[in-house]
Amino acid sequence: MAPYEPEKDTSEAADLRAGRRKAARYAVPIAVAGVAAATIGLVPALATSGDPDLPKVTAQELIEKIAASDTQQLSGNVKISTDLGLPSFGGMAGGFGGAGADRGGDGEDGEDNGSAADPKSKLMELASGTHTLRVAADGPDKQKVSVLGDASEYSLIHNGDDVWAYDSASNEAYHATDKGASLEKRDKGDRGHKSEKGEEGVPKGLDGELPSTPAEFAEQALKAVDDTTSVKVDGTAQVAGRDAYRLVIKPKQSGSTVGQITVAVDEKTGTPLKFTMTPASGGAAVVDAGFTKVDFDKPSASTFDFTPPKGTKVTEADEHGKDGRDFKDKDKGGKEFDKGELNEPKIIGEGWSSIAQLKLPGGQGLPTAGSGDVPQDAQKLIDSLGDQVSGKFGSGTVFSTRLINALVTDDGTVYVGAVTKDALVKAADEAS
Repeated sequence: MAPYEPEKDTSEAADLRAGRRKAARYAVPIAVAGVAAATIGLVPALATSGDPDLPKVTAQELIEKIAASDTQQLSGNVKISTDLGLPSFGGMAGGFGGAGADRGGDGEDGEDNGSAADPKSKLMELASGTHTLRVAADGPDKQKVSVLGDASEYSLIHNGDDVWAYDSASNEAYHATDKGASLEKRDKGDRGHKSEKGEEGVPKGLDGELPSTPAEFAEQALKAVDDTTSVKVDGTAQVAGRDAYRLVIKPKQSGSTVGQITVAVDEKTGTPLKFTMTPASGGAAVVDAGFTKVDFDKPSASTFDFTPPKGTKVTEADEHGKDGRDFKDKDKGGKEFDKGELNEPKIIGEGWSSIAQLKLPGGQGLPTAGSGDVPQDAQKLIDSLGDQVSGKFGSGTVFSTRLINALVTDDGTVYVGAVTKDALVKAADEAS
């Protein structure tokens, strides 16, 4: 079906931004305790069939429809596929913070290795591969997301002041409370509020996670709408048995690795039903998130009830990761580091071609075999994962995925963004 309208030009950017701010603010609060964005992302069309004949709308009208949506109650299944061109995190998770069942309990050094149910590491598995989620929401204080496995299930439940995470494979649970701030305030745009439990009203240890529904992905995409962006309505679709409009968002700038983002918007409720991002290089979607089944009726109250099964090992958030410490460097006498040691990035450029520049702690680049910091075999592995580049900045290594690229220079400067390798090298040269 032909597009309903031509591309919007830059003269309409202000109206689009106003609508997109409202849309971001009222995006459906599905994810538990702010399962928030780290990437923008999307699999082949999910449960789609035919192009329904719907009344014509403009991009501005569709964005306003998303903003006006007041969907607070729903349940259903979501399928998420992510293809960044990286190995699956599932088998590697144990080495990056304890997603595996063997992470619970005491380690060889007698220290607590954390909980297998800790969302901070467990939900990173969504960053690779294909996953099926069961979701439910009943207003800003009740949400549930379950990641369904072949013979196990991982659930994240927010019910009032309590946030529970439960991993059936290991029979471990993670519990946090947030009596200092309401998630409703976050949904209403009160982003500045902080409680002693964590930043911006999110229970400590549960912030900074990945999006898990089309609405959350769409919220991040709509934040990028400005005069560097083309926005249009491109026909219709049917998702999970519901009629929807297709909102297409494309960068106008060169150098971005993002090809386009498509959001299927429910014709009746204005709720995003499917989110797809394809790379500028072509091929399969980077991430595809869409409902395969959805119901807008009020879920049963029992959906959000949780009591740890008998014998469950329960980890309290206040006892895990005290003082905000992230890790210990045992090679440096057990010195503990926190996020404060990482400097704030400088943003180069704007829009889709923006690049973050920051310095690594210690003011030096990657360790090398020549310096004696890494074994020769490890050096070969590092070299195989990146491309060696040089310029006015000196020399460095570019690590690439299908969406995000990063240049690490020998002097410890990092340039990262959803841009091409050439764009990173150019930015590094101009900053030298």
